[in-house]
Amino acid sequence: MKITVHHPSPIPATYRAARVSSLFNVEGDADFKISFEAPLKDRPWQVGLIKGPSGSGKSSIARRLFGARRVKCANRWPGKGAIVDEITPDGSFDAVTAALSAVGLGSVPSWLRPYAALSTGEKFRADLARVLCERPGLYVMDEFTSAIDRRVATIAAGAFGKAWRRGAGQFVAVACHDDVEDWLQPDWVIDTGRGGEFAWRRLRRCPSLEVDIHQVDGSLWPAFEPHYYLKLNAMPNAAYFVGRVNGEDVAHVAFSPRPGMTEIRASRLVVMPEWQGAGIGLRFLNELAALWRRGLNRWEKPLPTLFHTSHPGLAAALRRDPLWAQTSAALHGATKKPLKYGGHFRPVQGFRYIEGMA
Repeated sequence: MKITVHHPSPIPATYRAARVSSLFNVEGDADFKISFEAPLKDRPWQVGLIKGPSGSGKSSIARRLFGARRVKCANRWPGKGAIVDEITPDGSFDAVTAALSAVGLGSVPSWLRPYAALSTGEKFRADLARVLCERPGLYVMDEFTSAIDRRVATIAAGAFGKAWRRGAGQFVAVACHDDVEDWLQPDWVIDTGRGGEFAWRRLRRCPSLEVDIHQVDGSLWPAFEPHYYLKLNAMPNAAYFVGRVNGEDVAHVAFSPRPGMTEIRASRLVVMPEWQGAGIGLRFLNELAALWRRGLNRWEKPLPTLFHTSHPGLAAALRRDPLWAQTSAALHGATKKPLKYGGHFRPVQGFRYIEGMA
């Protein structure tokens, strides 16, 4: 399919326009025109990317290819309620929380805030979660990641790309930054910086992140605590661990032995908001659980790890992971005193790390 975008722009007959035209040798007119081939019907696809510098015709190309009504900036929300209520109000609660977790907006307090109260990065992730839940046949998002921190942009793009491919429909990102390509993993790319060059892509792995694990004391927990969904007392006799990327603390978890020293309980698993969606949390937990299982701990004793959570996204991830087996599901909440797991009347799901168990 040949696509041509032409925006006529005759030079006005004014003094300033004539002087600029004369100074910079602009002859004839100041039209914008671009023409290229876009064989989108030749192959099935799910994710596309139109990229290029500002003013290079990205949005015009998107409107020409898919229609002006389909090109949206995804920043208009239907109401002023909490985002967990505003995303597909008649849809499934589990689907909404799963979408929020899938795009890296795993901070539960943020779910309870209105869209206007979110940070710029959180708004972008909430937009992506809403698109995932509404799941249109075709969605074209203009200004994709344009206004957010580049680390948040790349990680969120990677998380969304994976989540979108789990279902049907087509998604097109229109972006002025090259860095999202390797994370979003589109099936095709139109590069307006190269005159509208079109290219099919093969799916590849997203860029890897190297996380170093360090055992620390409890003094680093206050930096992570605001992003945890419970207020808890200190864990008895706990060992604390952080995950670091290029020296930056990005993840936290604590391990505390259960009575009888037959099992270890992990808790306070937190990934900093800007790093959520990259898959760091579960891999971080798995690596430490494997070390405890092999006896690489201060007691030099192999101990299986137990983990309890009320976070629906994390519970779903643990159920999918073959290294974990679900052991309990108190879905009605705790009723006896003293209340466990933070003193909250809430459902709790329990899991055991099973790698290496007979």
